[in-house]
Amino acid sequence: MDIRAAMRQTLHRIGHHGRVAADVETLFALHQAWRHAVPYENLDIQLGRPIGLDAEALFDKLVRRRRGGYCYEQNAGLAMLLRLAGFQVTMVEAAVTRATRGEAMWGNHNALLVDLGGRGWLADAGIGDGFVQPLPMREGPHIQGSLTYRLERLDPDTWRFHHHPGGTIASYDFRLRPREIGDFAAHSREMSTSPASAYVTTLMAARPSADHTLVLLSRTLRRLGADASTPHTIADVDEFARTLSTDFLVPLDDLGPDGIAHLWHKTGTQDDLWRTRVRNTT
Repeated sequence: MDIRAAMRQTLHRIGHHGRVAADVETLFALHQAWRHAVPYENLDIQLGRPIGLDAEALFDKLVRRRRGGYCYEQNAGLAMLLRLAGFQVTMVEAAVTRATRGEAMWGNHNALLVDLGGRGWLADAGIGDGFVQPLPMREGPHIQGSLTYRLERLDPDTWRFHHHPGGTIASYDFRLRPREIGDFAAHSREMSTSPASAYVTTLMAARPSADHTLVLLSRTLRRLGADASTPHTIADVDEFARTLSTDFLVPLDDLGPDGIAHLWHKTGTQDDLWRTRVRNTT
């Protein structure tokens, strides 16, 4: 892959037309542009397609085909972009909900650390309603717009990210030891194929905008954050297609000729299961 061509295509993909340099201004601009342009979504998992984590597969899906992905894909793609732009990027292992579910959670997420002149930054595009701009590696609260996140150092090698109140997760922990995307291949296979995985049982899509994030779970559309709204149930397959295309920027042609129909049918079953669970617990 030609590096200059890859850089041009990726910048075009995320709509970044400004200067590119290994500095704070560019780091913020690229991180924010990626979060706004590349949707968090698990549609390939829902369609039974394998998830490829090698560089060519990621570039083809996220850049050429203008799709999104889930945490491993998102952060591997963002790392690729930042490295092309000249940043020193370290991928690290993370554990969503380790605070409540323990050590078995390690590896269910990945995150990125960016070293910029001796100052560290946490970058992450792999939480659907996560932060839009990178966070300085400094303990304490970090305010972005009307939302407040927090970083806590648990020990010399482990940190905890606390989401804003009302976020889709409460926290995740991450270690400082460098990892490669290949180290997460087994976790990705498990999370993308296991019948017990939420990524298999539930269609997910998310995309941030201003002080809120649109989140689609099966057929239920929510707006989370400071500008929250009442959940909306998508009424029919046409609205479902419009929502994926307009709100989540998914190119529908890439889903295949029967992709939308298949996903619509599948999400109906998922919503029925949710209703059954609610009835059984009330």
